[in-house]
Order: sequence, then C-alpha cells, then structure tokens
Amino acid sequence: MTAVAAPPSTTPTPRPSRPSRIGARLIALAITVIVIGAFWSVEIDWSQLVGFPANLVRYLGLMFLPPDLSAVPEAFAATVLSVQMAWFGTVIGIVISLPLSFLATNGIGPVWLRIPLRGFFALIRAVPEVVIAVLILSVTGLTAFTGALAIGIGSIGTLGKWGYEAMEGAEAGPIEAARAAGGSTAQVLRWGLWPTVTPEVLAFWLYRFEINVRASAILGLIGAGGIGKMLADNVQFRIWDSVGTLLIVVIVVTVLIDLASGALRRRIVHGPKR
Repeated sequence: MTAVAAPPSTTPTPRPSRPSRIGARLIALAITVIVIGAFWSVEIDWSQLVGFPANLVRYLGLMFLPPDLSAVPEAFAATVLSVQMAWFGTVIGIVISLPLSFLATNGIGPVWLRIPLRGFFALIRAVPEVVIAVLILSVTGLTAFTGALAIGIGSIGTLGKWGYEAMEGAEAGPIEAARAAGGSTAQVLRWGLWPTVTPEVLAFWLYRFEINVRASAILGLIGAGGIGKMLADNVQFRIWDSVGTLLIVVIVVTVLIDLASGALRRRIVHGPKR
C-alpha cells in the first residue's frame, strides 16, 4: 500500500512583531530640539540678509571690476611664503608622527604606550591650528615660523592617526614572512610592513599638505605672515581691488597645487597608466 501524504498544515505563520522605534524617534526629536534651540539662540539680524545679495554684488564689483594687477607680484610672493609654511609644517608633522604611528599600531607598540599615543593624537586633532598658533606666539612671535610650527603640530595628530590605521590594515602575509625568516622587530617593520603601506602613507602626506596650504592662509589672518596677512591688511584698509587680486592668486595657486598633488597621489596609489 502506498502511504498517503498528510494534508498541509493550515496553521497561519505568526507575523514577526514590528520593532519598536521609540528610541530612534526620541533621539531624532532631541536632535531637532537642539538644532532649533541653537538656531534661535544665535543673534541674527534678519534685516541684513535682505540687503546681502546687493552688498555682495557691490563688493564683488569693487574687487574684480577690475582687480589691481600691479599687486600680482607681491601677492604671488606672499602666496609662495604661505606654501613654504605649509610645506615646512608638513615635514615637521611627518618626521614626528611616523615613528609615533609605528608605536601606536596594534601588535607593534606595547599597550601601555599605544593607548596614550592614540589619546595624544586625538587631543591634537581637537585643537585647531589657529589656537595652537595663539598658544605658541608668545614664544616665537607673530612670524611665518609660528605658522609653520602650528601647522606641524596640527599635522601630527592627523598623520599619526592615518598612519597607525594604515599599518593595522596592512596585509599580514609579508609581515609573517619576515618574522618566519627570523627578522628582528626593526627588520619586520622595514621589510614586511613599510613596503606594504608606503603608497597609502605617502598619499596621506600629500593630502595633508593640501590641507596645510589652506591652513597657512588662515593663519596669516592672525599675523603669521603669508597671503593671509596681506589679505587681512588690505581688507582692513578697504583696498578692495588688491583684495580681488589676492583672491585670484590664492585660488589659482591652490587649484594648481591640488591638481598636481591629486595626480601624484593617484600615481602613487594606482601606479602609472598603461
């Protein structure tokens, strides 16, 4: 006799309960209240916003119709000084942050040293370069060297964090091979770890240099020299046609640096085009 199949069960499958979204809604409500409260607590003169477009057009005309082209050589020299500040500061950040990045990497530095170093990097990242410059100007004075030091100190936090994160994400194969060959810790870092992370770390250095070029212009506004100081002086004395020239030079030089650095970073990371 053939077995008769049992009829399918008619018991309905219970629907899963809908997850509660009360917590997410409360968080969204709290964020909304904070944003609205912060918005209304700021003293805004709404009447000035009405005339802002007309004033913007007026000042753009004063700056660029026409700009003072006789100020181009001086503006270019000041921009070069700002780039030099950024370059010197980047080099300072690289020299100090690179060995600290090794020590802050998991599996390389001891935990009693690794955790404080990561906290040190986070602390530096929390302080803007302008504040760093204000703190050290009492020692060095308002000079381009002050700006370079502030940029260098500010770069340590970012480059240090990028460095140990890149090293922790490196491929384990070359490192294990160097250890299996009997290499010391220094040899493992030199021949197993560093060649693997070099393209990424070099790209980080170039990207930080781009950021520092912009930071150097901001530091000039507080008197650290460079294009920022020249821009602040001309704005203070209402020499708008020279301000327009300075802005043009800054934009052109910054864009050229970004294009060159971006092309170099792509070549480092992805290699030459074939």
